[in-house]
Amino acid sequence: MSASHPPFATPWWLPDGHTQTLWRRFTPATGVRQRRERLELADGDFIDLDWVDADPTLQNDLPVVLLLHGLCGCSGSPYILSTQRLLRGKGYSSVAMNFRGCSGEINRLARAYHSGCTEDVEAVYQSLRMRLDGRPLAMAGFSLGGNVLLKWLAEIGDRPDVLLGVAVSTPFSLSYCSGALNSGLSKAYGHYFRRRLVRDVEAKKNWFRVSGKQEELEKLEALGDLRRLQTLWEFDDQVTAPLHGFAGAEDYYARCSSGPALSRIVTPVQLIQSGNDPIIPQRSLPAAESLPEHISLLLTDAGGHVGFTCAGEPLWLEERILAAIEKAVSQRWAA
Repeated sequence: MSASHPPFATPWWLPDGHTQTLWRRFTPATGVRQRRERLELADGDFIDLDWVDADPTLQNDLPVVLLLHGLCGCSGSPYILSTQRLLRGKGYSSVAMNFRGCSGEINRLARAYHSGCTEDVEAVYQSLRMRLDGRPLAMAGFSLGGNVLLKWLAEIGDRPDVLLGVAVSTPFSLSYCSGALNSGLSKAYGHYFRRRLVRDVEAKKNWFRVSGKQEELEKLEALGDLRRLQTLWEFDDQVTAPLHGFAGAEDYYARCSSGPALSRIVTPVQLIQSGNDPIIPQRSLPAAESLPEHISLLLTDAGGHVGFTCAGEPLWLEERILAAIEKAVSQRWAA
């Protein structure tokens, strides 16, 4: 399907993809009160879900919106909170899924989350499905969350209660994007992710020692000395892959990249990408003309990585997500 280019004017004080990316990180959303629930998983672990209920004075039969955060993010990430705030004011209840270990509490198992952890999305979906009273589910994923969402949609086939998927700043080729994080100014992002992830593993090891989880501790200690790791690729090769059943980083990337899965998706999808994303090079994006009719690509010249701060429209990204959901709702009602 051909790409579309709605008006997007970059503020003069955010001149490139790096500043657009960083500005979003330091622009917190206020006035959002979340309600936490815990979902116990079959393997003994847990996932925390943070709800923002719709304004009770507004229509309450609209879809529930499930949001998936990015790498090293959480339900408190600015883009999650600002999206939930906008949705609440338009009558939508939303729930932000924290991937394992991302809710502020260390998860119980050595394993964590990764770009292909669709089994956890499925567990959340099954939990929500029993509570929605026939209301459909719309979904939006950001960065890693977008990749997980698209991969999950490809796996589930046709589920009438899944109305729409919106994927923002998605790394369709994990290998390509991992390489990009090891070159130029983008190295700074790769180093940031690696440091955060190593810190999380070390914190988990300490917690397992204190709490007596010897079996899980041994799984982490078997990974070796993580202080010598220099790149995100090395972390994925030494930690992510063996912890989650992959032969190595390239096997993990090949099996979990969402790009090859797009052709298997039957649910309507809105892709939102930026041409100057410092983490996801434009060359790694799917060609618009290769996409099926039910997958739309919205590609802007600027916007950074999950940035999209627009002059005169600070909630440009959130409004695009809302517009995609409302279009899907109107099409469902018209059918």
